[in-house]
Amino acid sequence: MKQTEQQTFEKVYQMPLGKVYPLLVNKAIKKGRTQEEVNEIICWLTGYSPRQLEELLNLSTTYGDFFRNAPAPNPNRKLIKGSICGIRVEEIEEPLMQEIRYLDKLVDELAKGKPMEKILRT
Repeated sequence: MKQTEQQTFEKVYQMPLGKVYPLLVNKAIKKGRTQEEVNEIICWLTGYSPRQLEELLNLSTTYGDFFRNAPAPNPNRKLIKGSICGIRVEEIEEPLMQEIRYLDKLVDELAKGKPMEKILRT
């Protein structure tokens, strides 16, 4: 991996969860979806309970640590395919960045009006 690519990843990993989360929620709300749906996606993907998610949002958790410490990453997350920011999520080699991009992809699908059953790969 190139030095600049790793530096970019580190910047993302160090971002506070409390700053990223509202961006995810706002993207969904602007398209007529809800904060509850975003929370459901996050909990499905990571294994955090709604209460744990709320607690982490009130702490100074970094985005990287949020994913590193996910209690039960959903095995079906590997079914998430497609592009986000021009990059295919299934081809991302950096495991932590892939986890982050899975969430981006799911919120993107939510904002595009996909039904929750399809988003959650059920």
